[in-house]
Amino acid sequence: MPSATGDAGSVIVSEIRRFVDKEVLPVATELEHRDEYPAALIQQMREMGLFAMTIGPAYGGLGLPFTTYAAVIEELGRGWMTLAGILNTHVIVSYILEQFGTKEQKKRWLPVMVEGEKRCAFCLTEPDAGSDVAAIKTYAVRDGDLYRLNGNKMFVSNGRRAHFYLVLCKTDREAQPPHRGMSALIVEKGTKGLVIHRDLEKLGYKGVDTVALSFDDAPVPVTNLVGDREGDGFKQVMSGLEVGRINVAARAVGLARAAFEDAIAYSFQRRAFGKPIFEHQAVHMRLADMYTRIEAARLLTRQAAEKKDRGERADLEAGVAKLFASEMCQETTLDALRVFGGYGYIKEMRAERYYRDAPMSLIGEGTSDIQKVVIARALERLYKKE
Repeated sequence: MPSATGDAGSVIVSEIRRFVDKEVLPVATELEHRDEYPAALIQQMREMGLFAMTIGPAYGGLGLPFTTYAAVIEELGRGWMTLAGILNTHVIVSYILEQFGTKEQKKRWLPVMVEGEKRCAFCLTEPDAGSDVAAIKTYAVRDGDLYRLNGNKMFVSNGRRAHFYLVLCKTDREAQPPHRGMSALIVEKGTKGLVIHRDLEKLGYKGVDTVALSFDDAPVPVTNLVGDREGDGFKQVMSGLEVGRINVAARAVGLARAAFEDAIAYSFQRRAFGKPIFEHQAVHMRLADMYTRIEAARLLTRQAAEKKDRGERADLEAGVAKLFASEMCQETTLDALRVFGGYGYIKEMRAERYYRDAPMSLIGEGTSDIQKVVIARALERLYKKE
């Protein structure tokens, strides 16, 4: 079940597939069980230019379309979804900077991001504000040539190893509706008042640092305000989340594909009642359903990526792809566990890792319930007659 993309990206996707088969799969489960950051794999990803994939050639990047990006993420998700997650925040931030940053900001940060040595984290969620973005409390007050940034952020992926952070905050706490008072700031590592409090231990999605951090009167230069005016942060971040949802959908497809491929291979080998278990109707019908769902999720993800490539708003398509793919992934990894039976429940088999990783796709870049809200609002925009 190879992932598909256009001719221009087929060579790159093939290279990533070989990388996953040769370098990732032999070590992923061991690294995951140790919750170890995959430094050697990340270095190879840097050398292959993966951190430069979506950044334009004007800044030294490859300028690949999101359709190719989604196919690459699928392959990485097939090997270990953590690798796709480490790329995700970097790509979201680079996209926001390239689309909305000033010329000076693009020249300053994008060439550095291309190298992949200095990577980014994305600070949105707070202890009391997850799905309800309008409820964020982190704020920044203008003080001459600086902003004084205060607040707390939670579930910051890549938060410990990031070199700079894109932080959504309120620069006008009285604005109504609240999103009109939000801005995005770039905060560099080492800024006084930026404190990383702790790493959050997780059920799955291990190997990537997920932290809680805070800002205590942290001084941020006014020149680090993304764009040239306050109040645009919500729009910028929502556009970036469309890219993030394509990533989560693609990695869910990759993870489900890995679970399916392991399960069908096992079904040919394992014998019960005198024949391979694949030949039992209950098993081969389950596998047929798994395959069908994966194919549908891939097509939805590609549709969202294609719309993003055209520069169009893709909240509906990205929401649909993320919702369907993540729910599909959860169901498919459970079905794989059922095919394996008791063997799927032990740590020696990859099936148990797939099962623990899958719930992350239900939560990351907005829960399934939030995707339904996003979809419904887009449908209202499309179909409601004034």
